[in-house]
Amino acid sequence: MLFLVGALLVLGVVLGAVAHVPVPVSVVAALAIALWLAVFATRERLSGRRRGGLR
Repeated sequence: MLFLVGALLVLGVVLGAVAHVPVPVSVVAALAIALWLAVFATRERLSGRRRGGLR
């Protein structure tokens, strides 16, 4: 949970910096964040199935 809070803080800093960097750099940063979120969601979904989640 603490890691997620840290990630959100970094995201806020990146979003604040977006106004000062070129568009291609912003796009690359957005793709990196989206990829990280996709990996995180996939790992959480798979770990929930392994533990016998609440479904």
